[in-house]
Amino acid sequence: MSCAAAILGCRGPALDAEERAFFRDVDPWGFILFARNVETPDQVRRLTDALRETVGRPDTPILIDQEGGRVARLTPPHWRLYPPGRAYGELDPAIRREVTRLGARLLAHDLAAVGINVDCVPVLDVPDPQGHEIIGDRAYGDTPEQVALLGRAACEGLIAGRVLPIVKHIPGHGRAKADSHLELPVVETSFEDLEARDFAPFRALSDMPMAMTAHVIYADIDGALPATTSKIAFDRVIRGAIGFDGLVMSDDLSMKALSGDFAERARASLAAGCDVVLHCNGDMDEMVQVMAGTSRLSGRAAERARAALARIPGAPEPLDAVEARARFDAAFGGAYA
Repeated sequence: MSCAAAILGCRGPALDAEERAFFRDVDPWGFILFARNVETPDQVRRLTDALRETVGRPDTPILIDQEGGRVARLTPPHWRLYPPGRAYGELDPAIRREVTRLGARLLAHDLAAVGINVDCVPVLDVPDPQGHEIIGDRAYGDTPEQVALLGRAACEGLIAGRVLPIVKHIPGHGRAKADSHLELPVVETSFEDLEARDFAPFRALSDMPMAMTAHVIYADIDGALPATTSKIAFDRVIRGAIGFDGLVMSDDLSMKALSGDFAERARASLAAGCDVVLHCNGDMDEMVQVMAGTSRLSGRAAERARAALARIPGAPEPLDAVEARARFDAAFGGAYA
């Protein structure tokens, strides 16, 4: 696999000539879409086709953040609403897991129809009462056991629909008291407490194909660097205590939690242990810098990338979408119909 170890965004609902030429030249492993890239189903399908054409790989990963609740890029009137993670966790315990899997299967049905094959779901962060609201109702519950149970159900539903899940934000963002989009959070909790609570859902889902890092400093692990750029955090926690051996991607390099220019951010993330770096906003000047600090996918990173894509089944699990949506809506009393 000779492509670059990067996932990039684009500026709008269609590629311009500059973007087409740039993506052909740098050959990123994948792409990510945001609300600015979305108008209608037909338009999104044209865009995903065009992105894959630029790199010449029909299985190119195309990502989106389609969690449900306040984190959704595909929205009405063309796409249906889905609940946030918390809503699944508040269902009757007898049906929580089944409905979470069903919701993810329906999400995958929506995404696959427009050429999207990776969803940045599930959120495996265990929220802390003192933590920032950036996680909040995106979490499936307040215990690692419930987060792991419903997180796995979501992964199963996505994969059944031929969409890869990304567990996030490894090794855990729930205790952070700041939004890493805006500043660098520092968590002072002991390693032992983190291992027992925050790391537990990721350890339970360490067999998943892909994970996204947290731009968070864990002072008892590495007091100087966030997990994304900390080799200590990778060796001791992500690959160590958690035992995650799938592909690990950085969270967005343009978030203000990180410092240095974009080439430095990319180099530091890859040197720490990220297999690929993520840059989301489609800013061409920033992407040029990111690619200056990004290497080609090789060695174990390339093996993990191939293994991740190999987890996409050859055919989707059969789905009667009308019947499945009716069951899903009934579970929530029509609140998300």
